Amino acid sequence: MLAYADREALERTHSTGLAHYYSRSRKALWRKGETSGHEQRVAEIRLDCDGDTVLYRVEQSGPACHTGARTCFSSVVAAADGRRGDLEGGEDPGGHLLSRLATVIGARAAERPQGSYTARLLDQGVPKVSQKVGEEAVELVVAANAQDDARVAAESADLLYHLLVLLKARGVPLDAVLRELENRSQVSR
Repeated sequence: MLAYADREALERTHSTGLAHYYSRSRKALWRKGETSGHEQRVAEIRLDCDGDTVLYRVEQSGPACHTGARTCFSSVVAAADGRRGDLEGGEDPGGHLLSRLATVIGARAAERPQGSYTARLLDQGVPKVSQKVGEEAVELVVAANAQDDARVAAESADLLYHLLVLLKARGVPLDAVLRELENRSQVSR
């Protein structure tokens, strides 16, 4: 989302850890989620190179947009290939590719569509999915030691996919893994 923040909003955000903004229409400070409950817990505050734009990296609770959409930026003006297009609505898939893939795996788990490899793996349970992760890890090690970069990339993709399926099978959200990585990145090694 995009919003304005004055000095008071920045100070309040910094002191509370919750995103605060300045409403130009109400001419008042407001905390994101104070009426909707869709708070933004601030993980980091960043400034751009000339210090006139602030970025809050947040953990969003619920949708960010007042319309109920995940993001306020859900209308597409131009196609990805640069062709001009009509203004179209549509949910921005957002997030990192791994997050989007985890969402697709979650949908396969819930819907169990006929012919889905993901659904078939999940139906076989944690031991089978664990075995596939092990097989893919070994294939990656072999590729890393004896094959070209394209093969290493392909085997890495297989391993990441099967790892996401394993996480789903175990009920461990990808966000828990990402938080653990974030915590580890804060530790000086």
